[in-house]
Amino acid sequence: MLRSLCNGVKFGFTVAVVALLLAGCEENDLKKVREIASMQETKPVQRTTGVDVIYSDSAKVKARLTSPLMLEYTEGKKPYTEMPKGVKVVFFDANLKMSSSVVADYAIRYNNEHLIELRKNVVATNAKGDKFMSDELIWEEITNKVTSQKPVTIITTDGSVINGASLKTNQKFDPWDISQTTGKFPVNQNIAP
Repeated sequence: MLRSLCNGVKFGFTVAVVALLLAGCEENDLKKVREIASMQETKPVQRTTGVDVIYSDSAKVKARLTSPLMLEYTEGKKPYTEMPKGVKVVFFDANLKMSSSVVADYAIRYNNEHLIELRKNVVATNAKGDKFMSDELIWEEITNKVTSQKPVTIITTDGSVINGASLKTNQKFDPWDISQTTGKFPVNQNIAP
C-alpha cells in the first residue's frame, strides 16, 4: 500500500513537473514567435539610396523627388514608405516651371491613404518666393491639400514675417491661410497722408 502511494506521488510529481515545463516552453515559444513576427513587420522590403524620382501624369512632369535613402515597408496592414534621411520635392506647373518646393529632414508616405507627413525642419517655397517653415506638414496627395497643426512661420518676398498656429493651403502654397496670426510687416513711411 505504501509502495503504491509512493508511486502515485512520484507519478503526480512527474506529471506536474512535465506540465510546468511544457507550459513554460509554450509561453516562451509564443513570445519568440511574436518577436520574430514583429521584427518581420518592421523590416523594409526595399532599401534604395540616392533616390531621384520624376512623377508624371499623361506624359507631363508633375514633380521631382530626391532623397538619400528610401525604405519601403509593404508587409502588414498599413504599407508605408519612409525617407529617414530627408527629402526634397519640387512641383512643376504645365510649363515645367517650379510651382513650389519642399525640403524636410524626414518624410513618411502612407501608401493606402495617399498621405505624406513631412517632419523636422520643413521648409516650403512657392513660385512667388514666399518661404514657409514648420516642424510638420501633411500633404494629401489626392486633394493636393497641405496642412499643419504645428506653429508655422512665413517669410514673404516683401520681408513680412508672419507667424501662426496652423496652416491650410494647397501644394502650390498659394493662396494660404494661417490661424492665430502675429507678425512683422514692413511699412513705407514715405507715403503722404
